[in-house]
Amino acid sequence: MLSELKMVVNKKLQKTPFRSNLSMTKSEIYCKLVSNELCKEKGKLMTDLLYHSDSFLKEFEAKIVNVDTESRVIYLDRTAFYPVGGGQPCDLGILSRGETIFPVERVKKQGDEVLHFIGGKESLPLKGREMHGEIDWERRYKLMRTHTGMHILCGVIFRDYGASVTGGDMELLKGRMDFEFETLRADLVHIIESAVNQEIEASREVRVKILPREEAFKIPDLIRTKINLLPEGIEMVRTVEIVGLDLQADGGTHVRNSAEVGRIRIVDYKSKGAINKRIYVEVE
Repeated sequence: MLSELKMVVNKKLQKTPFRSNLSMTKSEIYCKLVSNELCKEKGKLMTDLLYHSDSFLKEFEAKIVNVDTESRVIYLDRTAFYPVGGGQPCDLGILSRGETIFPVERVKKQGDEVLHFIGGKESLPLKGREMHGEIDWERRYKLMRTHTGMHILCGVIFRDYGASVTGGDMELLKGRMDFEFETLRADLVHIIESAVNQEIEASREVRVKILPREEAFKIPDLIRTKINLLPEGIEMVRTVEIVGLDLQADGGTHVRNSAEVGRIRIVDYKSKGAINKRIYVEVE
């Protein structure tokens, strides 16, 4: 069984185009293919998440595997559209076939499938049709800058104060994060903001990897970000590392270098409990 699985994956790996500008290595692509084949063995439908291996992919080709005309939902075999989750809003954009354009107004993940909610009144294309997808890149890139900026904030606060993040949410170029702080004052907020922007200016590389669950669970930095809370069914763990500063299990989209984030301002802070403080940021 295992040897047959390896043979299938190796054949697919040989056919997989490998571009040096991607953050994934061939071994990581191999892990992703293994995960996909395992899902097939279990009889699961699984959308290939293109944004996991290339956050800079703006357009893609895919095949429709299912259509829900009542809810106006299209299911694809592969997608570059990020679904809402992990505090990050979903991507928007279009699917098209020939001259017909279908606006993608909402994207969400349900199990291992990604649902693309289509606007307008145009009749939806049939199952099996080939489609062209295009991301609203201006929106996506702003979200990527914001998400990486939030990770830099997490890394700085943990490194300098030992405070872990307890929650967060973000929109385009702004967000908020909760930390295990007992006391947070204006002068301390100013120091944190300065340290965050120093890390942005340091031009730290951002690396994405996909690791087997057992391997990921042995990494100390992932343990402190509560990786143990991941559901048992997740066999492969995607990590995002801001080299020299932060490492987290994360499924979102990110820039390649901290310098792309821009400048971060802490615009407000509040107490949400005895050891829970909320920080609001904006990205310029």
